[in-house]
Amino acid sequence: MEVNAIAKYIRVSPQKARLVADLVKGKKVSDALGILEFTAKASSRYIAKLIHAAVASAEKREGIDVDTLFVKDIYVNKGPMLKRFRAASMGRGSRILRRTSHVTIVLDEG
Repeated sequence: MEVNAIAKYIRVSPQKARLVADLVKGKKVSDALGILEFTAKASSRYIAKLIHAAVASAEKREGIDVDTLFVKDIYVNKGPMLKRFRAASMGRGSRILRRTSHVTIVLDEG
């Protein structure tokens, strides 16, 4: 039985979040949380929180053994960009795009 969780509007660029997501894909939940604990990336905190949310969702369902869950799939999609301006030379303004991510995780028994 699959369990999924979604975190939207995370203030990390999708490219940087995918680096961390690829570390935990296919791993057992306990191993994935161990990897994320010692990963020095900003998105590792958000992905660990999302794994905890998916495990809590699995505990609510009947017939799912939480100890056998593994990360079946995790993917990071692009969210909306926050558009900001920064002062540039000669009185101009240069645009800054603050990127956001939508992270989806799918856990399965294995």
